Amino acid sequence: MSNGNTVVHRSNWPWRVAASVAAATVVLGGCSSEGGDKAAGPSSSAPSKSAAAASGSPSAAASASASGGDASPGTPFKADPAKVPGTRSRAEALAAAVALKPQGWGAGFRAQQQAASTPGTVALLDEQCRWERRALPKGVLASLSRYSEIPAAGGKGEIKVSAAVTVHTTVRNADEQLAATLEEPLRCRQQQVRTDEWISGLISNATPYGQGNNTYSDDQVVEMGKYLTGKREQTYYWHVTRLGTVTLAVSVKGAKGYSNNELAKYASEADAAMLIRLESELGGNS
Repeated sequence: MSNGNTVVHRSNWPWRVAASVAAATVVLGGCSSEGGDKAAGPSSSAPSKSAAAASGSPSAAASASASGGDASPGTPFKADPAKVPGTRSRAEALAAAVALKPQGWGAGFRAQQQAASTPGTVALLDEQCRWERRALPKGVLASLSRYSEIPAAGGKGEIKVSAAVTVHTTVRNADEQLAATLEEPLRCRQQQVRTDEWISGLISNATPYGQGNNTYSDDQVVEMGKYLTGKREQTYYWHVTRLGTVTLAVSVKGAKGYSNNELAKYASEADAAMLIRLESELGGNS
């Protein structure tokens, strides 16, 4: 990162990332479908089992044999192998450095009452379509979710967001998380977050590196749907992005007074910010 040209290159990068993700969101907005944290806050539903056993993601063929910090020929980034976490403690430190705190989301955000996930757990979807944080499965070194919000004020409702970082042992394990992400809306048309909170009507757009406008990550899935609290319904965005062995996820639960464009911007800019932090921490060259 000491190369002057590299610095100039990266100064424009977050806006390219945000614009590309926003383009994917526009695609979703033009589609229709019936009914990482996945939710924009801590979950407390029924017990679940690992979703990491799924397979068949768009980039699975390219990364099936890759591991550690190795990059497939089509990757936009190669990490410094010495900086790729191989232990739980190093993975936890990386997740803590990358996952956005409230100030990383922008002005007006504060921590939710539960500001972060329970250490040593990851958010998973069980066979009954209920979200729960469970002990880290095999293949995951660390996972951290941070929860932020903009309080209701001035006639506007309360926005809730989450930023999650999961560090896997291999590229293949990370790739399988993307596969699970794509499969979940098909398997679970409605997903329970808490006793009276649900996610419904999700539609997905997958963009592996080199397709569409994705020049910044190995793979990405953008989802859009509805967040249901009782009889109230709000727009919901969820992005999952992979770079090497690390997956990043951001979720945004909308509120009264906020347009879909505003919500999509929060999600895409948070995604871009975490990608930049991750690249900086792993010390590779794009």
